[in-house]
Amino acid sequence: MTAITHTNITAASYDELVDRVLRGGFGPDPKTQRIAVAFTTRQAVQHAGRSGGYRNEVLSLRLAEAVGSCAVEPGGLPDSAVDDCVGADIAQLLAHELLPVRVAALDAYLMHVLPHGSASGAWPCPLPAGSSLEKSRARAAAVTGLLDVPPGGTVLVVGVVNSLLEALRERGLAYIPCDLKGGTTEWGEPVRTDALTELERCDAILASGMTLGNGSFEPLREHALRHGKPLVMFAQTGSAVLPRLIGAGVSAVSAEPYPFFWLDGGPGVVHRYGGSERSGAAL
Repeated sequence: MTAITHTNITAASYDELVDRVLRGGFGPDPKTQRIAVAFTTRQAVQHAGRSGGYRNEVLSLRLAEAVGSCAVEPGGLPDSAVDDCVGADIAQLLAHELLPVRVAALDAYLMHVLPHGSASGAWPCPLPAGSSLEKSRARAAAVTGLLDVPPGGTVLVVGVVNSLLEALRERGLAYIPCDLKGGTTEWGEPVRTDALTELERCDAILASGMTLGNGSFEPLREHALRHGKPLVMFAQTGSAVLPRLIGAGVSAVSAEPYPFFWLDGGPGVVHRYGGSERSGAAL
């Protein structure tokens, strides 16, 4: 059997990636791979010193040693989704009616056959132990370091995380904050709710993997590919999925599989793919 290396495991689109998985292009037949454990993680946070907070809800699926995840809007996932997943095979779940289930299943499968590491094209970036805010800022440095944008450039940020905005401000970059929840940033800036209408105004895109689960990822990828703009993904959702789309519109990925930085105060790691030499610098 020919060994799979990170040089031959990319796809031209999300749909092509799913099709390749279903055809066995990445390893074992997905009909033979069953989910043993399905669970959700719900979190509310307000970092010390920050004026606002937010909530997270994530569906995670366990396949052998791997965990695949997809974030959803809080309250947006029916309880039946977890029951649907347990004992089901990957092929079944890739045809599930709920997009977040399909994304989590794809992520679990790819995490199983292509775990993060040098063989998959990643290099680890350690996150130090610390408070929730300290770890958030450390992750933000790892993520924004993947952006190859000169000072004065404008970044469309899809999925507002104030620590990411703070890191962009420190680099002298302008940004357009977008999030389906709307509201304002830590600095009182209005958060736009329709990222696609803002694409023409930006020089680069920094987007959450959560866009996979709400269906807004492909238009971002297509725009970046068509216009040659950097598209950097910070991925708790689909951390094993998005690296397979580098070169097809995605320029770099900060991949953060479960357990996420906000679950533990100890040291952690994110896995970075793509990016410029700047992104290889230690935190």
